[in-house]
Amino acid sequence: MKTGLFFGSFNPIHIGHLAIANYMVEYSDLDEVWFVISPQNPLKKKSSLLNEHDRYKLVELALNNNQKIKPTDIEFRLSKPSYTIDTLTYLTEKNPNHDFILIAGSDNFKSFHKWKNYEEILKYYRLYIYPRPGFSLGEYENNKNIKLINAPQMDISSSFIRSSIKSGKNIRYFLPAKVYDYIQQMHFYEK
Repeated sequence: MKTGLFFGSFNPIHIGHLAIANYMVEYSDLDEVWFVISPQNPLKKKSSLLNEHDRYKLVELALNNNQKIKPTDIEFRLSKPSYTIDTLTYLTEKNPNHDFILIAGSDNFKSFHKWKNYEEILKYYRLYIYPRPGFSLGEYENNKNIKLINAPQMDISSSFIRSSIKSGKNIRYFLPAKVYDYIQQMHFYEK
């Protein structure tokens, strides 16, 4: 079973994330995609980070029991901060029938050299990279374990969603309906 692991804070999940996951499962050789909700990215500030369980709930609402695209809270149970290599190693040991492939945007490669044991990720795992506006793979472009998947470019970010909500903008169509309704109901990101 080829399983794509789509890591992120998903703070909040939006239509760009869903379009990428959907594209990966329908237009690549992946059998499924797991959204790996990270409690805390070591390279990002925690200031505007919604509680991990609330972000997991938003991902669940967005995926609506999809059989090919699923959420996982595996990093909630691992030591913090979360490091991709540790999660990949743990999942590989616990799920020997899965061939795990890391899904990432090309924007990750500007700081990829800062990731814990990034050389091991490149050596032992395959990466399916989707394009992000204004970012290239740089020195990693010809790595044998990196495959560029020509998914549609989505210039939408969670920070844009958060700032729009804080500014009182109506961003209904940037989010799945159930996610939008739940964020409104819970007053997330308003302050």
